[in-house]
Amino acid sequence: MPIPSSVVHRVHRPVFHLPPGITSGNAKWKTSNIKRFPTGVEKSMADFLLFRLAVLISNLVIQYCSGLLVSQKGIKVNYTRKIVHFSLFFVPVFLKTVFPYQRTLENFITGCAITFLSLFIYLKPIREKVSVVATMFLAIDRPEDRPYTLFWLFTQVLAAYLVLIPAVIFFVRNGLVELIWIPLLIIAFGDGLAEPVGVRFGRHKYKTYALFSKKPYVRSLEGSACVLLSSLLVIVAFHSSFTQLQFIFALGFIPVLMTVVEAFSPHTWDTPTLLIAGFSALYGITRIG
Repeated sequence: MPIPSSVVHRVHRPVFHLPPGITSGNAKWKTSNIKRFPTGVEKSMADFLLFRLAVLISNLVIQYCSGLLVSQKGIKVNYTRKIVHFSLFFVPVFLKTVFPYQRTLENFITGCAITFLSLFIYLKPIREKVSVVATMFLAIDRPEDRPYTLFWLFTQVLAAYLVLIPAVIFFVRNGLVELIWIPLLIIAFGDGLAEPVGVRFGRHKYKTYALFSKKPYVRSLEGSACVLLSSLLVIVAFHSSFTQLQFIFALGFIPVLMTVVEAFSPHTWDTPTLLIAGFSALYGITRIG
């Protein structure tokens, strides 16, 4: 799932990106008179829209090329779908250095809205008339998901943003900015690697189900291990965001929680459940000690 991001620098901590509109520290999120970033460049809505246009075009090109891999090279959609997954997360990170803009609450919400609305190009009447879009759709249209591919995609993205936006605002207002990226990175790497690893190396299978479908789908313990390992690495990377006691609880609890939640989430619908579990657990852990 696409998550807009920006850059935060801290001495003793790795460099990560945060959703636009977020500044480090404990101050409340303001939509006016926002702090300038180190570049000191004044960023306007025009700058932001240019950035979003660059992100949109880049991701569409990646999706088209991924669709060609399916139609021309016979690459499994399980792989190309994750190419799209990683591009939606990390293309904005790269392009933000090329197209700087002012990060505000309005820009953050606008970015989420643009990402969601861009899904409408995949509606069947458009795909049938525009061959480029039809090719792009091949990159995400797993045969086993038909005829619910778009329904599950739309509902998952919408539900994810309905969780993410309030969670980001809540964490910022409570001075927990650095923790916002923990669930997002677990989803980016853990969920992003789980399917291709499971398809290629999965030997120990288990069943899951999807919304409004009685058809069983298959996941693997090898894929779930990607979520567990990614969660452990992300928590360790953010160890300085916790007290010692909080870090022990986070390291012992969050990886197991996220792995179990991903395993039992409805097919194609794990992003909202992982966000709910991740943010809830993190906030609870920050109340310790």
